[in-house]
Amino acid sequence: MNEELLNAWIRLSSVIKTDQFVSDMTYNEAVICNLLYRNLQRPDSLRLTATDLCRETGMLKSQMNRTLNDMEKRGLIARERSGKDKRRILISLNPSRIEKYERQHQKNLALVDRLLDQVGREKGQNILDLFTQIADTAQQMLA
Repeated sequence: MNEELLNAWIRLSSVIKTDQFVSDMTYNEAVICNLLYRNLQRPDSLRLTATDLCRETGMLKSQMNRTLNDMEKRGLIARERSGKDKRRILISLNPSRIEKYERQHQKNLALVDRLLDQVGREKGQNILDLFTQIADTAQQMLA
């Protein structure tokens, strides 16, 4: 069963990283935008740094910096120095370009909705619970 589970995980990861799922940006850009967007939605929204994003995504610092540079050149994100600590560079979605991410996000939600229609809403809830448990357990084991 271990081999089959690993193969299913890899297959799902490959499907998610396809152009159909994140057609307007790279997969890493979509993940970063998702973190920044979710952070904006929180009432206690904090400004995130590249280090925060690395910790959340598992991306290497060099890969993160390269991705952020590309995103900044295209105007997807904005960087600014912290007023309290000039060494900290805070990253946010560019307010004038949030709609680009929101379009991609809505497409992804529609895809998830179609998937849930196919597998069933009750199974979808079970999958959510299982994914959450697996993520939490893996995070504890690998910390």
